[in-house]
Amino acid sequence: MVLPSRLARQLRSARTWIALGVLAPIGMLVVSGLMLLDLRRDAWDKADQTSRNLLQVIERDIARNIEIVDLILQAVVDNLRTPGVAEVTPQIRQLILFDRAATARDLGAILVLNENGDSVADAASWPARRLNNGDRDYFQAHKANPYLGLHISKPIFSRLLGSRIMVLSRRINKPDGSFGGIVLGSLQLSYFSHLFDQIGLGQDGAINLYLRDGTRIMRHPYEEADIGVNIADAPTFRRFVSAPSGSFVGTSVRDGIERHYAFTQVGGLPLVLNVALATADIEAGWRTKAFVIGVVVMTLCGLTVFLSLLYGRDLRRRDALQTELARLSRTDALTGLPNRRRFEEVFGTAWDRAQRTGELLSLLVVDADHFKRCNDRYGHAIGDEVLKGLARCISSSVHRPDDLVARIGGEEFVVVLPETDADGALRIAGKIHEEVATLGISSAGICPGAVTVSIGVAVGPVKDGASWGDLYRSADAALYAAKEAGRNCTRSATRIASEAHRVLRLVES
Repeated sequence: MVLPSRLARQLRSARTWIALGVLAPIGMLVVSGLMLLDLRRDAWDKADQTSRNLLQVIERDIARNIEIVDLILQAVVDNLRTPGVAEVTPQIRQLILFDRAATARDLGAILVLNENGDSVADAASWPARRLNNGDRDYFQAHKANPYLGLHISKPIFSRLLGSRIMVLSRRINKPDGSFGGIVLGSLQLSYFSHLFDQIGLGQDGAINLYLRDGTRIMRHPYEEADIGVNIADAPTFRRFVSAPSGSFVGTSVRDGIERHYAFTQVGGLPLVLNVALATADIEAGWRTKAFVIGVVVMTLCGLTVFLSLLYGRDLRRRDALQTELARLSRTDALTGLPNRRRFEEVFGTAWDRAQRTGELLSLLVVDADHFKRCNDRYGHAIGDEVLKGLARCISSSVHRPDDLVARIGGEEFVVVLPETDADGALRIAGKIHEEVATLGISSAGICPGAVTVSIGVAVGPVKDGASWGDLYRSADAALYAAKEAGRNCTRSATRIASEAHRVLRLVES
């Protein structure tokens, strides 16, 4: 019967219903937030899957088209090795060389260049159009490396077509293995433009094709200034070449827009393709839904909370008043410091902890010197100002959160220093003397240095079975020793005990 009666009392409590009135909207907000996060995750998953699908379609198209051009080039190289080709007429040789030539999309010229770079065969005309490409990078690359295989050039301007192209080329070896020229096929960059333009990626979406050395071959949307630019040092590109494929979110070095990048290597070719969706575009639809849902839920929750808080206003005021009364019961009204009750609570807790852990606990008892004389001479109002000043000076001498400064009555203050040894306690005492030495009350003609304090220091735990009261009494005895020593000084309980022991030995001897 205990639990039902307790539950009944809780249900009759206004505080319980106020808590439920606040927690219920919070629960609604949490659930709504989780739902919105799930919707956002769905938007990102959809964007990632869309990017990967587009990437796969584009990659296959590019790889297939380049494969067609490469097959043409390999066929020309194979046909050049056919016995008797060199002896036939030029017209027949052209037919033999390009008999397996297929039509790739946006294919430009297919040429055979001799070892000097001069065009000697042209799939589009006879005689071959006059051209020397011996200065081109791809020609020099094949000349220098007999094992280069298929070479894909950087974007260049065609001397025949007058437009941007990408050149695919293979080396031709003479019978003795020496360099005999190259066969090349040019792929117009318009092929990539036509391919990319069919895809809608949002306002800030982009598609990029790079060589593995970082040279941009094509970008959608197209900007002439972007073609041929090398971004090998960009953080995004370093991630493109760090794995065969993948995705990540990064910021473009080109325009500073954050995008979701899905990338892949194009077949076995030295090409990197990426599809980039702006994160703002990915989340645009989700943001609209989140805004509408958020406004509705926040309105309902706000109304519920408002009614609950309105209902509990009087209760909160009563609780606040009780809290303030409890604070005042633990606070010294004059100085604003914790009072004796608060000191005893904190000191008792610190003592118990020190007993358990074996850590040192220091206590300082601080007393104003000749305070009665000050009150008699200047009056209690000035005496109160002196006490407030002493409270400020002592408080400014300690800084750790667990340290406590309290006024325990009259002109007597205490400082509790957990985890502090005798040396540390004496340092704090020295700081207190220094701060008090600066205290003056100009309205009463009290100059700095006129007010002094005596301080007693004790460090515990002193022995097994001792209480915190023992430590306090030790510090208080040390305070009286400081008074007897002429005031304005500090005495330690340990030092007093040592001196007493020395006196006892002298008497016995």
